[in-house]
Amino acid sequence: MNIVVLDGYALNPGDLSWEGLSGFGEVTVYERTSYTNKQEIIDRIGQAEVILTNKTPIDEEILQAVPQLKYIGVLATGYNVVDIAAASKRNIPVTNIPAYGTDAVAQFTFALLLEIVNQVGVHNTSVHQGEWQNSKDFTYWKKPLMELQGKVLGLIGYGAIAQAVAKIAHAFNMKVIYWNHRPKQAQANWAQQVSLKELYQHADIISLHVPQTAETTKMIAHEAICQMKTGVIILNTARGGLLDEAAVAKALNEGKIYAAGVDVVSQEPMSKDNPLLKAKNCFITPHIAWASVETRERLMQIAVDNLQAFLAGEDKNRVNKKS
Repeated sequence: MNIVVLDGYALNPGDLSWEGLSGFGEVTVYERTSYTNKQEIIDRIGQAEVILTNKTPIDEEILQAVPQLKYIGVLATGYNVVDIAAASKRNIPVTNIPAYGTDAVAQFTFALLLEIVNQVGVHNTSVHQGEWQNSKDFTYWKKPLMELQGKVLGLIGYGAIAQAVAKIAHAFNMKVIYWNHRPKQAQANWAQQVSLKELYQHADIISLHVPQTAETTKMIAHEAICQMKTGVIILNTARGGLLDEAAVAKALNEGKIYAAGVDVVSQEPMSKDNPLLKAKNCFITPHIAWASVETRERLMQIAVDNLQAFLAGEDKNRVNKKS
């Protein structure tokens, strides 16, 4: 069996092993494949019966050109890179990797928040530049510092990641409120479900944990921002398209939003003209909330398990129905 990994670098830049796949057949790993050059995608799939993709798109035209293909494994939770209808029509199973990074993303959400309220990076740089050594006082601070105790954290979405974030917030003695598109009972009596309007009005910190859909795209725009407290902090470790980035940048520069911590943006890699790059107090990381070694090892093992199940005639983490 020929197995092709179309874009393996993001998952495994060299610190993991593809050995788990080699027991199933001959494995060819490409670090990157063009997202736009369909002929390159087709040529690299070649005669492979199994392909694994992270962000390389697989559409009807590509599937038509590789009739021997029997399995598509997506190396991520989101599987919109694959034309599901076209795969289902050919009875090609498409699998994904669900719930592999819940704790890592929750941890990173708080890493962004703690950087905003404690300003560790700014002060570390200051000390290394000699400012403490030359200070007249035993202490100083370059930017305002903030205590989280008693602050209201508003979670937009209340799935597994948001619930993990809520537990961390509770440990910091924060008040937790949440909105979910379908009512969802909290398992803890310290988390309160509210309307989206109430969340905007009462939250000191708003953290996004919903998928990007037609309804949620640019949900944090001018109208929503106007309903928020002045000085609110926005966190986004979900999808960049949830923010109207121009509106958020404007609100940051005007002080309506105190700070934003984002691990995702609307176009990735980030465009040079993204307005968040020049916005005040905006902390940006390159989509790494999921990227701890332990999390990527877990993702790799689930991908292997999915393929092993397929070869045994079973469905595991299949996202499309059998035709």
